[in-house]
Amino acid sequence: MPLAYLRRMGLACAGSLAIAGCASFDPNNIIFRHGAPQESDFPVSAIQTTALTADIRKEAFDFVWNTVQERYYDPRLNGVDWQAIRGKYYPLALEAKGEEAFWDTLDKMTGELKDSHTRVESPKRAADRRRYENQTIGVGVALIDDQLVVTGVGGNSDAWWAGARPGMVVRSVDGEDAVTVYRRILDSTRAASTQRARYLSAQGKLNRGEQGSIVTLTFERGDGTVFPAALKRRLIVSPPSVQSRLLPSGFGYVRFSNFLPSLSGQVNAALREYKNTPGLIIDLRNNGGGSLEMAKDLIGAFFNKKVPMSTQITRTGRPITIAWGMVEVIKMEYQTSVNPDAYVGKVVVLTNAASASASELFSAAMQDLGRATIIGEPTCGCLLGYLGYSNVPGGGEMAYSEIGFITPGGRRIEGEGVVPDKVVPLTRTDLLVSRDRVFEEAQEMLKVEIAGKNLAGTRN
Repeated sequence: MPLAYLRRMGLACAGSLAIAGCASFDPNNIIFRHGAPQESDFPVSAIQTTALTADIRKEAFDFVWNTVQERYYDPRLNGVDWQAIRGKYYPLALEAKGEEAFWDTLDKMTGELKDSHTRVESPKRAADRRRYENQTIGVGVALIDDQLVVTGVGGNSDAWWAGARPGMVVRSVDGEDAVTVYRRILDSTRAASTQRARYLSAQGKLNRGEQGSIVTLTFERGDGTVFPAALKRRLIVSPPSVQSRLLPSGFGYVRFSNFLPSLSGQVNAALREYKNTPGLIIDLRNNGGGSLEMAKDLIGAFFNKKVPMSTQITRTGRPITIAWGMVEVIKMEYQTSVNPDAYVGKVVVLTNAASASASELFSAAMQDLGRATIIGEPTCGCLLGYLGYSNVPGGGEMAYSEIGFITPGGRRIEGEGVVPDKVVPLTRTDLLVSRDRVFEEAQEMLKVEIAGKNLAGTRN
């Protein structure tokens, strides 16, 4: 049943006096959420902000706390004493200086669950997310050998035009030692599913700020020379994207930014185009995940029979439904469909610490089913599911985990991550010479596997 039709039924229900009937129609309040990762026709309405009076702060706090208490997928709340958390954060939220600080406090409260999917966003952050926007200096960084190393630079950023390049070391931030600044930011980030997820949050906090604000970084080049750069935070838009090509090696290559329904057509078209290649590289580095349904379809693109994808965990131990239980939004078991045109060549999947959620479900399933070799770095360890953002009194938005996942091999990836079959760590040496060793290793592995397959076929 199309979601748009169900939403119209929900609107009609909301306009009636049958309150109990409405609750039965949509007991999880799914239809009126937005920004959901599984459906393209969830409404994306304008965010309505409200002045944060003391009463609104209390209402918002109660909404967030009660939602976790009543709806979180794990009734044990990951072993957290949620009553004690209320006592800790209630005064902090009411006394927070400024609106962003208030929303940040609520977010840190949900962070006590050590769950990257359960979070609270301020109206401003929510609006940026919907528009794929960020106010940033545009520099990716990572701690490598106790140095803050540049891992990427946005092409439209001040950092790029100032001469910053991957492999350079950030020596100082506004005159202070860069590693000290970064570790202080890291300590201030909310708890998350893994430490890798916190590193990603720290990188974001270092970059973000008020549009037009300036931060001065000192960079060290590979030859040891240094230069300062005053970088203005600019609005950068990063819409979802797909990149694909036939490589000179004869292998196919597909990379996409998210598991979004809007990208499915392009990804499927690329798979059809490279159907006859002997090997295929699926690059999920920095892919933050998204649609469970797209992950299922993508796994199915590599099997000509039904295979298990995952088993779901819900609070009740039953499917999540709407329309008086007639429509299962989330099933307890997922299998792929039969695909007579499935890709039959060798597959390698590339991952890093920013490969999260649906990316991890896809990678883990393909690994468990023996269909792909995983190369790169361990993934985020952020594999839970939510069904869209709920509006919080005062204009903020909240996502909360309603689904846990068990892979075909019986693994829980949340809090652990997918460990590649071949780990290839990121090094400053490779960054300085623009060498993508993970990509190189993937092609070499495909060559070896295909040569071995051909040799075995000759012997037979």
